[in-house]
Amino acid sequence: MGFCCLISCSESTSDKNNGAATAEEEEQFDKIVALVNPERAKKQERQLDSLFRDLHKKRGFNGTVLVTQYNQILYKGAFGYADFQKKDTLTTQKPFQLASVSKQFTAMAIMMLQEEGRLKYEDEVQRFFPDFPYECITVRHLLTHRSGLPNYTYFTEKYWKDRQAFISNDEVIRLMTEHKPAIYYQPDKRFNYSNTGYMLLAAIVAKASGMPFEHFMEKKIFQPLGMQNSWVLTDKNSEIPPGHTARRRKREIDFLDGVQGDKGIYSTVEDLYKWDQALYTEKLVKRKTLEEAFVGAAKETTKEDYGFGWRLRKLADSEPVEYHGGLWHGFNNYFMRNRKDHSAIIVLSNVTNGSLVYMQNVQAILYPETVKPLVAEKKIKRASKKIAKAKRTKKSSVAARRKHSRRHSS
Repeated sequence: MGFCCLISCSESTSDKNNGAATAEEEEQFDKIVALVNPERAKKQERQLDSLFRDLHKKRGFNGTVLVTQYNQILYKGAFGYADFQKKDTLTTQKPFQLASVSKQFTAMAIMMLQEEGRLKYEDEVQRFFPDFPYECITVRHLLTHRSGLPNYTYFTEKYWKDRQAFISNDEVIRLMTEHKPAIYYQPDKRFNYSNTGYMLLAAIVAKASGMPFEHFMEKKIFQPLGMQNSWVLTDKNSEIPPGHTARRRKREIDFLDGVQGDKGIYSTVEDLYKWDQALYTEKLVKRKTLEEAFVGAAKETTKEDYGFGWRLRKLADSEPVEYHGGLWHGFNNYFMRNRKDHSAIIVLSNVTNGSLVYMQNVQAILYPETVKPLVAEKKIKRASKKIAKAKRTKKSSVAARRKHSRRHSS
């Protein structure tokens, strides 16, 4: 089992923020901090430590963790290796491929450009790419996964011949324009999770801003927020942190890693915490603009919804939370926020072995009144044995009654 490096702390976030906060933001920060119960926080820290140590030991969890509540870091830790071949010990400063957690950053870039008047949510894709072959698809449709566009990961495999070279967003759009793969359904008819949509959004960011997507992210988001260990993957990156299979074999990057927007951002739990805290301020966009990101677009009756780069749902007490998972080439991530108590669960893993299915247990530690932990496997096995035993007892009882009945009838 890999070496475990654990760091736990409980500290204020006021020294983390880059730039001066407004008086209103400072007042709100103080109100949230005042809700902290030190004894409860210590108990939660112990529970989180026990949970992740157990997941590391028994479930093979390999990654980094940061959990907050009431603007306080409850728990921060790193488990295992950044690279199993090199035995490179993980720290909370190590970057991970965020996979689909990248989508919230792409959505933020669109919101920033909308505030600047460089685009509108109702703009159609043809405004930026006149030859785009699908009509009536708007920026809003792309943000909320209601475009109906085909999955680029499927048709590019057919048409992209050089598997050793990254395919870019512009090249994916060119293939779409040339080959016109069939659309899944008409725009805004229903929700269908679309990586193609966020690939297009990143290309629109580049067009509308006049700079490459990776430069926009660096200049407009990462630098202003002090996210020093965050970057967008390009073919110019020399050292790329590896993901791993469940058997801890390294997953090599391939031509699809060149596509940006739906994935492609590398970051750390500490940088994501800075990002999380910035979303309580107006450092990037106005509060009114940001609030629209957390309003669902679903017209269907559903328990879950999708805003701008975030999945939306409610806890058992109808408390709204936003979250997103990420799964790509040996990386598996989870990021959840609750704006009511300023809590966040940030978990990044570079091994895809299913250990993140227990994130509900983290929620149960933060919200014990409304969320129940997943039943442990031992309890499941014990329950299964009881059910099997009950079935055997019932069969024996039925057989005995039948035997008794035949004896008396004869």
